Amino acid sequence: MAETIAKIRVRYGETDQMGHAYYANYLFWFEQARGEWCRDRGFAYLDLEKLGYFLPVVEVHARYKGEVKYDDWIQVEVRVTEIKRAAIRFDYVVTNESTGAISTEGYTWHVLMGSERKAVSIPASIREMLDRQPGDVPRLD
Repeated sequence: MAETIAKIRVRYGETDQMGHAYYANYLFWFEQARGEWCRDRGFAYLDLEKLGYFLPVVEVHARYKGEVKYDDWIQVEVRVTEIKRAAIRFDYVVTNESTGAISTEGYTWHVLMGSERKAVSIPASIREMLDRQPGDVPRLD
């Protein structure tokens, strides 16, 4: 599936005392990129919730390979790499635009849950949304 790239400027409050991006902020950046991935396909998480579905993170992995500092621009590339009966895996590559180096790689697993907060099979209507490519439908801004 096609990737989406989110550009993010590292804010001062996202850094630690040493001026490096605090490790937990990468999870927020993963989330921001996932939101952009959905918007590129014409929907938002809120649309899933309105349909009675939730997509919580059930597993996360991040491998830190380089540094990101205050005021650096980063690119978070996100793509869906696997869809199972009730689960979706998003993979991420964070690149520091200032250095051109990959700073972090990671993934998140999500389980589609219905209104009863139990895993449900991904219905055809949701699968169609996930299978869209950027440009298939207007981007949701």
